[in-house]
Amino acid sequence: MKYLLGIDFGGGSSKTTLISAKGTVLAENTVEYPTLHPTPGGCEQRAEDWVQALCENTAAILRLSGADPRDIAAVAVDSATHTFLPCDGDFRPLRAAIHWTDSRSAADAAALNRELGDLIYEKTFHRPGTIWTLPQLIWLKKTEPDLYERIRYIFFEKDYLRFFLTGKYYTDYIEASGSMLFDCRKRIWDEELCAIAGLPTSALPPVISPLDNAGSVTADAAAATGLCEGTPVICGTTDTALEVFASGAVRPGDMTVKLATAGRICVITEKATPDAQLVTYPHVVPGLWYPGTATKAAASSLRWYRDTFGGDYASIDAEAMRVPVGSEGLLYHPYINGELTPYGDPALCGSFTGIRASHGRGHFNRAVMEGVAFSLLDSKLYLDSLHIPHADTATAIGGGAKGKVWRQILSDTLGMPLRMTENSDSSLGSAMLAGVAAGVFADAADAVRVCVRETGVTDPIPENTEIYRRLFQKYKRIHDALCDVYHEF
Repeated sequence: MKYLLGIDFGGGSSKTTLISAKGTVLAENTVEYPTLHPTPGGCEQRAEDWVQALCENTAAILRLSGADPRDIAAVAVDSATHTFLPCDGDFRPLRAAIHWTDSRSAADAAALNRELGDLIYEKTFHRPGTIWTLPQLIWLKKTEPDLYERIRYIFFEKDYLRFFLTGKYYTDYIEASGSMLFDCRKRIWDEELCAIAGLPTSALPPVISPLDNAGSVTADAAAATGLCEGTPVICGTTDTALEVFASGAVRPGDMTVKLATAGRICVITEKATPDAQLVTYPHVVPGLWYPGTATKAAASSLRWYRDTFGGDYASIDAEAMRVPVGSEGLLYHPYINGELTPYGDPALCGSFTGIRASHGRGHFNRAVMEGVAFSLLDSKLYLDSLHIPHADTATAIGGGAKGKVWRQILSDTLGMPLRMTENSDSSLGSAMLAGVAAGVFADAADAVRVCVRETGVTDPIPENTEIYRRLFQKYKRIHDALCDVYHEF
């Protein structure tokens, strides 16, 4: 029996999934790690917390499954795009990693957009904003110049963790596309873009395919993780690319709705679809792309709410279920880290509006879920305006979509059926990718056939959709009314 191990690093936790060659999930495990907020708009994570989570997770997955690590055919690691870690000449971290949700580079991104926006857009398919590595590097150079001079290598999150496992320095072309340092047409590090950041291209990792073998588990990593020395480690790629893959979306027109740290609505296409309000990346299937919208704080809104005001997800769900559709007029805007589609505005702030003395905790619980759903509706309407062909049913992915209450709210708000699969986590996608690379599966379509199992469909309730469409108009008006005020904060 051969096993395949996928390891995901998301916004605040790492998840491992171990599957068999028949696509059966043998065990799963999750370990959380902190996100630091050193200043307003700052979002950072420590590399040592990532490594600790990796070691705990691999040890736990082996214990839970009872699998012999010698039977693991291959391992792949994924993570959220854009999070980068500056290291010195000995590959040691110089500081905490800058998370992709960090918005301190807002002024630098705006200046880049004014001065070089067209050039950058032509090469990268995107316009400068706070989520991209290039503006973040410029911010870091300006605020920590002494440290910046010591940078010799730039790691992206999953690449640092794979380096811990293998001692090999690589990235993949999907990850590189999120850096704003990469020519997405030529698929090479661009010297002109790197010069803007004051970095040589030699500071960036060699670019390979997500399916390429990127080394094997070293003796030291085996001792720390419980994995077997010599186990092949596949390059891997970004979390959304692998969630899309794990959902079975491998054909043009397939659509996914992601409710994870960030929210995404993606459509599979046969060509790149550059647009200032979309994030456009290659698919793991060669020749395909998955352009999509982005809501910056989706499930992370609920996690922030839980961590700030207490409770657990089960009680939040139970209380929200007892509140009428629309939370009796209480509205939440999930702009706690600014917002992407359709505004591209890092200055936006989160807010609760319409608070009455009659509102209790359950109203706030439900309002958070509804506010994120409204942000995704805002995104979908923008995507629809571009007339990209897509199916009438989408596959719901991400941890937030597993909750029945939130999934129904999302289906009602979008007004479309949401297909569910048994498991669409990016860690499953990584395991599937490892299987394709190791020859366990013939190709991506074969991996989907073996591993992806539909479990049902959540259909919208028409009367709820009508209520949400009316409330959405208020949601938009509140944004318009408060936008200028947010910019004064």
